[in-house]
Amino acid sequence: MKSRIFITRKLPEHMLDPFHENYQVKMWEKEDQSVPHDILLKEAQEAEGLLTMLSDQIDAELFAKAPKLKVISNLAVGFDNIDIEEAKKYGVVVTNTPDVLTETTADLGFSLLMAAARRITEAADYIKQDHWQGWEPYLLAGMDIHHKTIGIVGMGRIGESIARRAKGFGMDILYHNRSRKPDVEKELNASYVSFDELLETSDFVMNVVPLTEETKNLFNRQAFEKMKRTAIFVNISRGGTVVEEDLVEALKTEQIKGAGLDVFREEPIGKDHPLLKLKNAVCLPHIGSASVETRTAMISLCLDNLNGVIKGTGAKTPV
Repeated sequence: MKSRIFITRKLPEHMLDPFHENYQVKMWEKEDQSVPHDILLKEAQEAEGLLTMLSDQIDAELFAKAPKLKVISNLAVGFDNIDIEEAKKYGVVVTNTPDVLTETTADLGFSLLMAAARRITEAADYIKQDHWQGWEPYLLAGMDIHHKTIGIVGMGRIGESIARRAKGFGMDILYHNRSRKPDVEKELNASYVSFDELLETSDFVMNVVPLTEETKNLFNRQAFEKMKRTAIFVNISRGGTVVEEDLVEALKTEQIKGAGLDVFREEPIGKDHPLLKLKNAVCLPHIGSASVETRTAMISLCLDNLNGVIKGTGAKTPV
């Protein structure tokens, strides 16, 4: 009998063609909706492999109801949606997709920084709404990016890639991380500083930390109060690292100048979300790795991980 794989989002059929010969593949077909948790639990009962999204909560209940499960292949670098301790308890291999999305996500992070600094989305809306009546010296004037100071919180692969982009803009690079990285400091002329010093001295604060107990709510009212009033905050990490109510207040009162956000505490957000009502917030629908090339590479790696674990040759990228 063929091993059963359940995929929690609709993927390109041509990528699955090689798997149909050896696997019974079932896929959630609704493109605009996450698989309901009760259906995920039901499908997991017979599955040897799950290909999951970061929006899927893989908890103790699922592991307890999935006796055949061997591997969970998560289509993301992060895996805070999966109870790793429970996975270990049940002997389930968890994999992710590092490296393949690093540069693409760094592109998006720096794009958000630039869009917020130069008021790009605000300017696009301005002309679409037919408000442009002529040239003015300070019409939609933003702030320079070149030769400013960027503070990167979380100097992992993506943080390093953002730093390389910042170097091309002649920026001073500060970073805060769990541990120092002398090689990065030497290559990029980056300076390791405390979290407080980074907040106090950076013109742009880039959040790239993973979501952990230590980083949960890291960016709160106290953090925003330490930032320059001219500073811009960018979050491509996880929504749970930010107290959104405090960010909204900081933007409303101009405690900080602006924000660029690709992630939120609860996703998706609706049109009435407070951040969407603010002109100084650029909000995107969690598209950090969303280039055709990168998403295709991520899916391919997930499928390789599933196949490797089930066939006994091992995962390429276990967490």
